[in-house]
Amino acid sequence: MRLADKVYLLNGTACAAIILAYSFTAAPLRAQEAQQATQPAAEMAVSVPMPPEAGLSDDVQAKAPATESTTAATESAPATEAASAPASPDAVGAIEQPAEKAQAETPPSVQAPAQSPAQSPAVAQSTTASPAAEKEAALRELIHAATAALIEPESTARGTKAQQAAQQTQRKEREAIVAFYAGRDNAPVWVSANGLTDAGRSLVGRLARASDDALDLKGFTQPNLTGADDQALAKAELALTESAIDYARQASGGRVDPRSIGLITAKPEIAEPAAILAAIAAPGVEAGDRLADFNPPHAGYRALRTKLAELRRENPAMASQRIGPGPNLRVGMKDLRVPLIRARLGVDAAGENDPLLYDVRVASAVADFNRANGVAGGNTLTARTIAKLSGGEPHRLEAELISNMERWRWLPRDMGDTRIEVNIPDYQVKVTRDGEVIHTARVIVGKPQNPTPVFSDSMKHLIVNPYWNVPASIIKKEMMPGYAKDPSYFQRRGYEVTSYRGQMVVRQPPGERNALGRIKFMFPNEHAVYLHDTPSRGLFANARRAYSHGCVRVENPFKLAEIVLGKDNGWSEAKVRSLVGGGERLINMPEQIPIHLEYFTAFVDDEGKVQLREDIYGYSRKVQTALGL
Repeated sequence: MRLADKVYLLNGTACAAIILAYSFTAAPLRAQEAQQATQPAAEMAVSVPMPPEAGLSDDVQAKAPATESTTAATESAPATEAASAPASPDAVGAIEQPAEKAQAETPPSVQAPAQSPAQSPAVAQSTTASPAAEKEAALRELIHAATAALIEPESTARGTKAQQAAQQTQRKEREAIVAFYAGRDNAPVWVSANGLTDAGRSLVGRLARASDDALDLKGFTQPNLTGADDQALAKAELALTESAIDYARQASGGRVDPRSIGLITAKPEIAEPAAILAAIAAPGVEAGDRLADFNPPHAGYRALRTKLAELRRENPAMASQRIGPGPNLRVGMKDLRVPLIRARLGVDAAGENDPLLYDVRVASAVADFNRANGVAGGNTLTARTIAKLSGGEPHRLEAELISNMERWRWLPRDMGDTRIEVNIPDYQVKVTRDGEVIHTARVIVGKPQNPTPVFSDSMKHLIVNPYWNVPASIIKKEMMPGYAKDPSYFQRRGYEVTSYRGQMVVRQPPGERNALGRIKFMFPNEHAVYLHDTPSRGLFANARRAYSHGCVRVENPFKLAEIVLGKDNGWSEAKVRSLVGGGERLINMPEQIPIHLEYFTAFVDDEGKVQLREDIYGYSRKVQTALGL
């Protein structure tokens, strides 16, 4: 309720009390007057107020004490009652009674309105309100007015689909802000009459450090509330609320739509505005920490965040300085460019006695960089390496770290204590149990023109001796040209050909020549991709392994089967192998295991060193463009 409404309610209550008091007094008077109207008229003495200078007759003066008390009682009654009550013998009798008796017989409801304003509890409360309370009340009024103005009449969305989606998101955020403050009776959270509250200072501290998590709060400025008036305080309150929502939505993956980058159907868990405000409003001094919790909790994200801070703190200038030309560098050589190379590749210089030494650690980082960028030379720093490091990309490493941090926001917050992860640019699968990596293996992923999709699902079962149902796209693009030249194309290669609803259906029976090898791991999904064995095992020796049509070929698949089925459950590698031969054998998983097909071109290894990988699908570049890096 607004402050003005409360004042109106207080005044209305006082008027009601007066009317009620009059009803108690006037009703008996009217009854007595009606009764005495039937009796002979009696001599009446009437007390009439006199001016102070007027003299009184002797008979009136004889009754002066009673008249004085009666006058006092009359003056204490409400003016409206004195003006409207009719004169009657009973009324006069009451006036002529001693003051003590008259007061005792007066109904309590008559005396209540006669209290002085200072004695009225409601009036006393309003007149003794502290300046701080009055300022908070004013703040509530301003917040109420400002939030009411946030919601505009709903109209038909205009513009592109992206613009319409942005309009809907903005409206949803504003509705959440209105509901949040309405639930608090418009009480501020971040500011008070004295400036920022403890919660406000905590929130401002976190918002000011948004760049630590590579977030970009363009609309945030640190509030200066010294000597601020009510308008400025209310404005700061709402501005901080809007910035907090912006931070949390960015932190939880709302800045870049993964689907705009490529074949990515990962679904970020973008925080809802109402949930954001509920999470940060209650903790007080921990409000900033609760806001930071909307960033990914994963160790991989935190490691990249730490490396970003190190890069900015230790090498603010070197990280963007151009590396000059010079001779090729090999392990053991010294050169003035080595500190710049360390800075550009994120190699920590701690513990190094000679900063100019091109040592094993620097050479290893150069080898990773060369491999990721398709540069020959191994761990040797060549002119091509230097051109890639500084040729028009002065902030390459920082941008690479930030774009990979952004992709961590697309993953589920809970990836599973036991999980399977395939990092596509790293060509590797790993199985983690209770925070410990228990298995790794090389993989072959999709070609750039047939990329392996990025998404999360759950592995449900595996199949030994699988059929390969050839996708229609492969039949059309790769098999039909051969069939056109050789009608025996399918038969000679052992394919089974049928038709279904007028469409050719081709499948390859189980066997050593089967494209899926002897086993496949199933997590049914919209992309129809899975992990599987392969008869072309020699390709695992290659450094660049993007050869498939989208599925993921796994090295040592029977070992992976033992890991996911559980040796303790009786599924040893040998037992799974014993099923090879004959028809398909489906084995359900004892428990479904989350699986994540990821795309990270930068990550921190177990030794704390940044690893860089080739951007085989161009996703890093696209994310950097979307972020304006």
